[in-house]
Amino acid sequence: MSNSPKAENLTWHQTAVTRTDLEKLHGHKGVTIWFTGLSASGKSTLANAVSVALYKRKVSAYVLDGDNVRHYLNRDLGFSHEDRMENIRRIGEMARLFTQAGMVNLTAFISPYRSDREMARQLQPESFLEVHCAADLAVCESRDPKGIYKKARNGIIKEFTGIDAPYEPPDNPELRLDTGVLSVDQCVDAVLDLLEQHEIFIIR
Repeated sequence: MSNSPKAENLTWHQTAVTRTDLEKLHGHKGVTIWFTGLSASGKSTLANAVSVALYKRKVSAYVLDGDNVRHYLNRDLGFSHEDRMENIRRIGEMARLFTQAGMVNLTAFISPYRSDREMARQLQPESFLEVHCAADLAVCESRDPKGIYKKARNGIIKEFTGIDAPYEPPDNPELRLDTGVLSVDQCVDAVLDLLEQHEIFIIR
């Protein structure tokens, strides 16, 4: 897939207010925390819990949730391999914009393929933190809050990640959390520690 836009005669316009300006305004650096894992592994739950913890710290954060994005921005995409790639490409570009706006951007997407996550990382390699919500398939299936594992097992849903479509876990994420064992609070603390380690809360 080409990185060049299809349209011609485009000119990139630099914004008058820079990322550095916005980070100073917010009082912290912009960053994308990319939560990945199987369906029901706790990605959205953890992303939202972290957003609450950051809000209490007066940190500007926003959650980009997989289902929410597919309702509107990516409503034209299904779950074929090609559509999954395009879904993550669009999200990666949007996440980069949130980071440039000086936000702590919390993305919660299955994003099953390593190559797609690497593509998203390369859009902002200095501001991308991958967090693997590493609950086992059996744990995720036992939760099944949407009833979709059952539908996948019964053949109603095709190409479902973990059942008849692959999930490729990260090789070297910045953080790996067994969300089938650890409490939400423990996971939130670990993510906040990660942000501290990367000096996200420090504006030089």
